Amino acid sequence: MLKYSDMSTEEKKIGLSIYSDKAPFEIAVVIPCLNEESTIEKVVNDFMILLPDASIYVYDNNSTDNTVSVAREAGAIVRVEALRGKGNVVRRMFADIEADIYVLVDGDDTYNAASAPEMINLLVNDQLDMVNGVRVAKDRSSFRHGHPTGNKILSSLIASIFGKGLSDLFSGYRVFSRRFVKSFPALSAGFEIETEFTIHALELRMKVAELKSPYKARPEGSVSKLNTIKDGLKVVRLITSFIKDERPFQYFSILSIILAVISIILAIPIFMEYLETGLVPRFPTAILCSALMILSFLSFYAGLILVTVTTARREMKRLYYLQLPRFRTIDARVKNNVIRK
Repeated sequence: MLKYSDMSTEEKKIGLSIYSDKAPFEIAVVIPCLNEESTIEKVVNDFMILLPDASIYVYDNNSTDNTVSVAREAGAIVRVEALRGKGNVVRRMFADIEADIYVLVDGDDTYNAASAPEMINLLVNDQLDMVNGVRVAKDRSSFRHGHPTGNKILSSLIASIFGKGLSDLFSGYRVFSRRFVKSFPALSAGFEIETEFTIHALELRMKVAELKSPYKARPEGSVSKLNTIKDGLKVVRLITSFIKDERPFQYFSILSIILAVISIILAIPIFMEYLETGLVPRFPTAILCSALMILSFLSFYAGLILVTVTTARREMKRLYYLQLPRFRTIDARVKNNVIRK
């Protein structure tokens, strides 16, 4: 397949028409939107130029402005998801749209559409399931205050728990294989969906890669829907939930240790007094210490039992993932002997 680096400048400008001419891939550009009237037309037009054979889908998240009419006039296929939250929109898009390659991008015109052909080629040539567009900011104003630091901290946390992670955990610019999309449970409701993408890929040991892509600040008149503290807490809560579900022994072992330490600290004065006087005058504290130690043991054994359950569930997810073809159209054309050599 032709590589992006081998293309002429003119070819890069007009996009890769090779997808329909030489490669049997159906591409869907999926754009979740909420009140992006001022930017959505440019986003749709950019991807139409660079990926002329792709289907452009705009999923409006119950906007109160003219996002729907502007996107439709720009030539996009417009659908509406009334339940607010990016995670809810992604869940609906992945369920409804049938394609071989999915390009997910925000509708705020902060991501570089010109990176899409190279990301798609990387996905296909290296047989990947996800390519993450790592944001390279043009200036400091591209990111909101505190976001880069929080991104690094949470990315490091994910990597330490689930293995080697991604350097840009919260990038909204990604390319997926069909196998990833149709095996993705999409449990999140909001912006924490990007974290779920990464954890899903790491848990199933999928082949993923990253590609640096220019990132710019929102144009004037475009307002971000992110809430740094609120969304950050949601991400932390999601990570904690995944640790409990996917790493139950570690999670419940830590809880067991905490309960045991509290029990021992409270019990020390009681034992000291018992050794001195032979009496146990503080029965409520003694009962509390016993209860905490029992809970500590129960927590430890709960972790051991849940490891078996988690392993079986992960095996089922992996088997389902392996049953799905990476690119639906390839299998169909091989079967019908119509793929061009």
